[in-house]
Amino acid sequence: MHDREADWKRLLLAARSGDEAAYRRFLGDVAQYLRGWAHRGLTRAGRSPAEAEDIVQETLIAIHTKRHTWDDGQPVGPWLHGVARHKLIDALRKRTGHDHLSVDELAEVLPMATSGSVLASSDILKMVASLPERQAQIVNAIFVDGQRANDVAAKLNMSEGAVRVALHRALKTLAASFGTGADDAHG
Repeated sequence: MHDREADWKRLLLAARSGDEAAYRRFLGDVAQYLRGWAHRGLTRAGRSPAEAEDIVQETLIAIHTKRHTWDDGQPVGPWLHGVARHKLIDALRKRTGHDHLSVDELAEVLPMATSGSVLASSDILKMVASLPERQAQIVNAIFVDGQRANDVAAKLNMSEGAVRVALHRALKTLAASFGTGADDAHG
């Protein structure tokens, strides 16, 4: 983890100084790491590891929008895992229909961390706005408004499965925009 931590810190610091290539590499490296992490977490929770990519994409968006909260005097890993844990918990809540899940109950399920121009939140919103209208509505409803897929489906007169497919396609497009590549979006 030490080498990974050092790389992430170096890349994120460079990104803060305007190095877009460093930021793309950071997101790509983090995405690859998170795929394994989410897969293990879901498996330990008795959930389908097929849900991992949704969690990875949600986490990448959250990392991007919350990157200003990382204290550059601290390691990146624990901060990143905090964001990822919240996204995994949110995903488990959404899929179980429970409004409350105790983090303590999931302690064994959620692996912990061992100790120019960067895209701005407005850039993310522009990227989402560039999606086809229906996909943009779905991404905004789920990620910005925090709605559940079944609620979005009812609102848009779609099946829940169609909403999930459209969301997956939108996230794949956004992942390509972030520079993680279309093949990475499939894991």
